[in-house]
Amino acid sequence: MALRPLGDTGLRIEPLVFGANVFGWTVDQKGGFDLLDTFVDAGLNAIDTADVYSAWAPGNQGGESETVIGNWLKANPGKREKVLIFTKVGSPMPGGKGLSERWIMRAVEDSLRRLQTDRIDLYQSHWLDPDTPYAETLGAYAKLLQAGKIRAIGASNLNAAQLAEALRVARENGLPAYRTLQPEYNLYDRSGYDGDLRDLCIREKLGVITYYSLASGFLSGKYRSEADLAQSPRGARVKRYLNPRGERILAALDAVAARHAAAPAEVALAWLIAREGVTAPIASATNRRQLASLVNATRLELSPDDIAALDTASE
Repeated sequence: MALRPLGDTGLRIEPLVFGANVFGWTVDQKGGFDLLDTFVDAGLNAIDTADVYSAWAPGNQGGESETVIGNWLKANPGKREKVLIFTKVGSPMPGGKGLSERWIMRAVEDSLRRLQTDRIDLYQSHWLDPDTPYAETLGAYAKLLQAGKIRAIGASNLNAAQLAEALRVARENGLPAYRTLQPEYNLYDRSGYDGDLRDLCIREKLGVITYYSLASGFLSGKYRSEADLAQSPRGARVKRYLNPRGERILAALDAVAARHAAAPAEVALAWLIAREGVTAPIASATNRRQLASLVNATRLELSPDDIAALDTASE
């Protein structure tokens, strides 16, 4: 696997990012340690989380995912230099939310403490904060960059107009600009990124790491009917994909997978990895078998005919 530059952040990553949103939810600490060890041993190096993960699980309040990662780093001192840690700020947490300077300065310290590290490699604005000017947010990040507490900044869930405005504000005020974007993007959910937003990211040379890269598991092929939805806590979200277009995409994935003796999920991720305007997809695993499949995806080379078939099915 060849390292890819994450835009012009100076960070270089393998073509797949581990999604740690499962830690503290469907994966406990022991399982998390095993997955992270296996992930790093396979040669992969980027882990994505957020301060709010996994607040949605009963009994949680947020910070659980960062805590598992931090405990793993403490238990494996040599691993910190082998991985890049990406986390996010802005979602509601006990004590605050949003992208004000006051909250960012508190939230970053909370994340550093949970992660048990002295630096965050990529710090991302999780959501647009309509109550805080871009200049205030970027000014806070400037201070953190200067202090060495973060190495690069990015944004998630911005549309083309919002990202363009944030970049303009940075440029006109001499502030650090977002150098990465984390959009929802996969073979099914293409409209939110394809078009103006993707064009902007390519033009501005932003690194792009996609989330929901497997459409909540739908693109794995394990959900073929409503009867399959009970297989996973994410089943309720998958229901919206059970339609003729979804069936078309699964059929194309099945056909390409058969040609490569691969799994549909591996093909779906390989399509993202090959896509211009995508640096690496984020994908989660809850066991070693799933993780091995993610690793396989980074080694799968699709032909132009394969990509054309997938593009046509997902139009």
